[in-house]
Amino acid sequence: MKLDSGRLAMAFGGTTAVLWTICSALVALFSGTMMTMTGHMLHMDAAAYSWTLTFAGFFMGLISWTLCAAIAGWLVGRIYNALDRSGPGS
Repeated sequence: MKLDSGRLAMAFGGTTAVLWTICSALVALFSGTMMTMTGHMLHMDAAAYSWTLTFAGFFMGLISWTLCAAIAGWLVGRIYNALDRSGPGS
């Protein structure tokens, strides 16, 4: 089965954009709870830290993470297709 690397890139990028937006909204609405959760996820005491959430930061993060995810999706598709051609039964 061949994967369409372009569509996979769009799916990765789109999913990341949605998740980034949800995460940013949760940080804006529930900053203390999200900081505690982040500390637990990173196995650290995050109480001494604070969030810096500006519109410019949100937008730059959205663009950066979306592009990185899209590139990763494209790369996954390309590598998968290359491995599929060289695997058993080819």
